[in-house]
Amino acid sequence: MEMLVGALRRALTEIGVDIDGVTIELTVPPRPEHGDWATNLPLQVAKRAGVKPRDLATRLAAAIEADPPLHFDRVEIAGPGFLNFFLAPTWLHDVLRLVVASGDRYGSGTALAGSRINLEFVSANPTGPLHAGGGRWVAVGDALANLLASQGAEVHREYYLNDAGNQLGTFGASLFARYRGEQPPEDGYQGEYLIEMAPRMRAELGDEVTEEQAQEWGYRDVVRQLEDDLARIGVRFDTWFSERTLHDRGEVERVLGELRERGVTFEADGATWLRTSDYGDQRDRVLVKSDGSTTYLCNDLAYHEDKFVRGWEHLIDIWGADHHGQVKSLQAGLVALGHPAGEPEVMLGQLVKLLKGGEPVRLSKRAGDIVALADILDEVDPDVCRLTFLLQGIDTALTFDLDVVTAQSMENPVYYVQYAHARVSSIARRAEAEEVKRVPILDANLAPLTHERELELLRALAVYPDVVAEAAQMRAPHRVTTWVRDFAKSFHGFYRDCRVITDDLALTQARLWLAEACRLGLKNALDLLGVHAPDEMRRFDEEDRDTPGAGVPL
Repeated sequence: MEMLVGALRRALTEIGVDIDGVTIELTVPPRPEHGDWATNLPLQVAKRAGVKPRDLATRLAAAIEADPPLHFDRVEIAGPGFLNFFLAPTWLHDVLRLVVASGDRYGSGTALAGSRINLEFVSANPTGPLHAGGGRWVAVGDALANLLASQGAEVHREYYLNDAGNQLGTFGASLFARYRGEQPPEDGYQGEYLIEMAPRMRAELGDEVTEEQAQEWGYRDVVRQLEDDLARIGVRFDTWFSERTLHDRGEVERVLGELRERGVTFEADGATWLRTSDYGDQRDRVLVKSDGSTTYLCNDLAYHEDKFVRGWEHLIDIWGADHHGQVKSLQAGLVALGHPAGEPEVMLGQLVKLLKGGEPVRLSKRAGDIVALADILDEVDPDVCRLTFLLQGIDTALTFDLDVVTAQSMENPVYYVQYAHARVSSIARRAEAEEVKRVPILDANLAPLTHERELELLRALAVYPDVVAEAAQMRAPHRVTTWVRDFAKSFHGFYRDCRVITDDLALTQARLWLAEACRLGLKNALDLLGVHAPDEMRRFDEEDRDTPGAGVPL
């Protein structure tokens, strides 16, 4: 791609078009018959050149054909002024060599090198099990952390424990009531998980437990359960930050004092207000209520200020969509404290709808009127859970169909992807069993790789680094999931139509290296998503042995 960009720049200069400030973008056409790369450059700079876009496209095409870049085959003019470039397969052979040479670093970049990012996600109140929506944010947050790190950023995963408000007291009173064999308060927590917790607390603390002790034990027990559930889905946080520490260290009062010194607060109706409307919010917000207690916003400002004090340069939070009204207030407050506009960057996550047998379902009463992540993990494999949560963007509602994701069939998108990696691995095992060894990649003749199935895989590998970079930039791990699913489809087609180990030694060597590049691409992508890449899947391995036309001879 860089060679085409260079050729286009040279062509513009040759025909007398000023290239200062011109950004040349190349895209992959949706259909291979439209070329390997396309650009709308003639439309973009026609006015600057003083000619019609199609006339400029004609002149650019002639200039490039007169001095073609490496791997160039031909260029076609399409529509009002698009250029479609067709390259010789040799450019894709170079892609294969690059994949192999890069290994597990293929797809990594440096766009975020030097960035220090604090990524806070989930952060549910420590008053009960994590719900399914929170599980989705877990998967997205962890995959996003992997993506940002792949582009050179230092990423810190953080969980915020809201352990200083009235909710924890209400939780403690509810647990204490269950401990005494009573019903929780009417405004308390009704979930049956409290019934499960009460005997565990009695076993640990005995029969003389106070309400305060119940609250503290329950808090610690819930955090332990959260850690266990997160570990089941493969997520570990660098920091579990307690809100109480902000109050204990006087950070909330310090931030309040700083806001007062900056002259951005005022007193009204017995409360202290922040002039958030001066910084883009719809209205001013209360920091200290008339009873002297601080608001969630005040505490949150102290917490995010603390993140900056700890040296993090950019903050990303993943919240539930029901908190959308708090985004502007927090951002306005941080601007009032002297931080850049737009901090923190907030992603809003939609909840999950669970289906079984085509009907909405609640798996258990463990969490009262919600479905807990632990309930889902009791039903499905953690890999299945994670990849299902990553099928769509977090800002869209997600339907989690248990019948589909528990089916061990090619209709299950998770098994479909993992089976592709298992098939890749089976090729290497068969080659070893046949005592067919790969020659060094630099000695391999890749010229035999001309089958459309082979080229389709190599084209997908060629765009993979751009997919990862864009997914990181757009905070969209599901773009990698889409690539993985499409790549798995292409590989299954290759496996069906192209034998790898044949009597043609040159073709065998080329396809063995293609299989290795596919393995690396799939493995790297699944690693970013936090999903295992299995080498074997017994049920499908058994089916492959009876499938004519498989990618290895029977």
